[in-house]
Amino acid sequence: MTLIEIAAVLITVAFAVLVGYLVPVLIQLRKAIAESEQLLANMKVDLPPLVSELRSMSQSLNELADRARGGVEHATVLLHAVGEVGESVQQVHNVVRGSSGTLLTSVASVVAGFRAATQVMRERLKEEGEHRNGG
Repeated sequence: MTLIEIAAVLITVAFAVLVGYLVPVLIQLRKAIAESEQLLANMKVDLPPLVSELRSMSQSLNELADRARGGVEHATVLLHAVGEVGESVQQVHNVVRGSSGTLLTSVASVVAGFRAATQVMRERLKEEGEHRNGG
């Protein structure tokens, strides 16, 4: 055997070993690609309904936040009115305690306090109604 024939045999053996190692790798690669295609097909089917549900949930959360905001506004109006009534009652108490007013002054102060609270409530409810109807 000559040097060229030995080199040819070595190259042939090396090529056979390389093919022997590459065949299992290529088989595994083919399986991985098939599984990836199946995964992508499943995602193509499952993803659009999931996105739709997420959008619906987001919209529901936005509506819930709007309702909560409206509830806080109602509570603010109520607390403001209660505060004004409290101030009026305090003024009446001060007048009665100081003995400088008469019963008529005390009653007039209480009525004024309730009128102020009622006026505040009416204005807030009117603003809220305009906001909901016109806004």
